[in-house]
Amino acid sequence: MALWRIRATVDDRPGYLAVLTASLALRAVNILAVQVHTTEGGAVDDFLVDAPETMTEADLIAAVERGRGRDPWVARAEARGLADQPTRALALANRLVRDPEALGDVLRTLLGATSVTWRPAPAAQTATRLTDTMRLPDPAGGCYDIVRREPSFTPAEFARAQALVELAAGVSRRTGDQLALMLADGAELVLRGAGTDDLAGLQAMVGRCSPEGGTPGLVGRPADVVTARLRRILDQPRGLLLVAVDSSGTSERIVGAGRLVVEGALAEVAVLVEDGWRRRGVGTALLRRLVAYAGRTGQSALVAHVAASDLGMLRTLARLQRPGEVERDGDLMSVTVPLVDRPVDVAAPTPATMT
Repeated sequence: MALWRIRATVDDRPGYLAVLTASLALRAVNILAVQVHTTEGGAVDDFLVDAPETMTEADLIAAVERGRGRDPWVARAEARGLADQPTRALALANRLVRDPEALGDVLRTLLGATSVTWRPAPAAQTATRLTDTMRLPDPAGGCYDIVRREPSFTPAEFARAQALVELAAGVSRRTGDQLALMLADGAELVLRGAGTDDLAGLQAMVGRCSPEGGTPGLVGRPADVVTARLRRILDQPRGLLLVAVDSSGTSERIVGAGRLVVEGALAEVAVLVEDGWRRRGVGTALLRRLVAYAGRTGQSALVAHVAASDLGMLRTLARLQRPGEVERDGDLMSVTVPLVDRPVDVAAPTPATMT
């Protein structure tokens, strides 16, 4: 017996899959695993089969066509194909958690791709899927071009690949952006990417911030509103959330946070530092890290929406020495920070700082 992979499209109607499997069974083909991908053109059935050694590729194609299968694709398979796709995807995700730099090889393995190439690309690049190519934006900047001659990519494969790219980016943000910070007064903090397990620490930090120096839309709100907004921030796929962590006590304590949300060529930035740590350089350190990240990922400018009473944040923005437009709307000031030496012709996002 020999292992083969077979992929074919059938009408997404009751009984059509049974006709195809019966046609294979009549030729002593044993189906070991099957996946069904829903597409615009019908159901794409992906089989791993064990066929008699005497059967050829042409024989299998003929059996599929007799079973009302369309656009058949047949290729030899290896024993590792016996692992089902969810198990393989989870194993590859586990590899990314340990080594996010292996993303290219993981995508190639997941999809059986001919090539996976990273290219620089505009921040506004969108994910696309064609018959034999796939383009996936890298949240850290650039994009991945994936090519597979056959079979055609399915929506399910596209979704799995996107999920792995997001996972690798999240792990990279969490581990790659960790930095030891020594403040002028001798205190030591760690700057790192935030994760969903930081929700409680962020809630506590917000509770220690006074409304006078807080971020519009977050500080001073009811606890359930703060929790809901922090969950949205932590789930934001495009951008970066950094936290400043004090580990000098018996447990870690988040004392500041900086958020960057990417919207095309313009990114929105917000920084919040609890009262006891303000005016000690924490906000400046967070902001400079966010500016560096935005520069690497191709943004043209940042915009910060700041309470007019928050003189500390306004001074922190001024220390960047990147003069830009300042607009005031009542008690809210919108400060634009250019990142390139040319005019920025983009619309500012609606004020939603740290929300």
